[in-house]
Amino acid sequence: MVAIGVDTHRDEHLAVALDGLGRELGSVTIGADGSGYARLWEWASELGEPRFSVEGTGSYGAGLTAFLVGAGGVVFECERPRRRDRRGGKSDRIDATLAAKRLLTGERLPRPRGGGVRDDLRLLLGERQGAVRARTAALNELQAAIVTGPETLRSRFRGLNGKQAAKLALKLRGRNGETAVAAVVVRRIAVRIQQLSCEICEIERQLETITSELVPELLEECGVGPVCAAQLVVSSGDPSRMHSEASFAALAGTSPVQASSGQTQRHRLNRGGDRQLNRALHVIALSRARHHEHTAAYYQRLLSEGKTPREARRCVKRQLARYFYQRLKTSPNLALTP
Repeated sequence: MVAIGVDTHRDEHLAVALDGLGRELGSVTIGADGSGYARLWEWASELGEPRFSVEGTGSYGAGLTAFLVGAGGVVFECERPRRRDRRGGKSDRIDATLAAKRLLTGERLPRPRGGGVRDDLRLLLGERQGAVRARTAALNELQAAIVTGPETLRSRFRGLNGKQAAKLALKLRGRNGETAVAAVVVRRIAVRIQQLSCEICEIERQLETITSELVPELLEECGVGPVCAAQLVVSSGDPSRMHSEASFAALAGTSPVQASSGQTQRHRLNRGGDRQLNRALHVIALSRARHHEHTAAYYQRLLSEGKTPREARRCVKRQLARYFYQRLKTSPNLALTP
């Protein structure tokens, strides 16, 4: 076995090969394109049976990862070197060597999350997140324009929330006088909000189409809509990545972290993990605590035991992580999805 560590960048990748004893066999710099990927595969195959440890499999290394997996290579995902690992210096060659060494030490590196349908869901979720942020910014901008506008304009929007104000602003027309410019600006912002809302609806329809074919069993769960189902699929990746339900809880940031000292035994909030996956579980927890019989009973029991609502919700999220780990692990379509 030959360990190939790859440090990825936008235009070039640097690969370093180590044998089973950690001795360097060579290095190569390739372009981040199809011919470069083929050159790396040919070079690595001549050295022995290559196994690749690639940095940034979901960013600059996505193209290389897809090529190597398609060629039949064994690829592992490697995180960027930690600060303590960089005490000996920082360079592309050092980073690639560290990636290869992490493969040799037997560290349980994860496999790439996979492409295909998962990449489609990931792109749609990223687009939706950007559109939601832009709409929120536009709603805030609309409120600011109304608050600072003339009294004749403010009086028309008094008592309305953001969505109601945006709907009314679409009906405004510019007139002569002090409200002319303010009315035009407010209407223009409302048009932008309407366009972003239509875009978000279209994205959610696409998410529903894909998830209803891929994981219909998740959509049947109380509190799980197309967005949350897509996030569960994208964040978990291939079921083989999830070694245990505890590792999935750590990935979701729902596993409590020990913060004990002396006679004080306590846990603190886990602020790590995939925060988008954590948010999806949070949304599901809020819905199930109201509308799901067993979850609501568990939530009320936690409150009766003296836990605060926030602590009770964290416990619910931890149990949901355990539950959805089993659902994702046994989903018939996810194991077959590239």
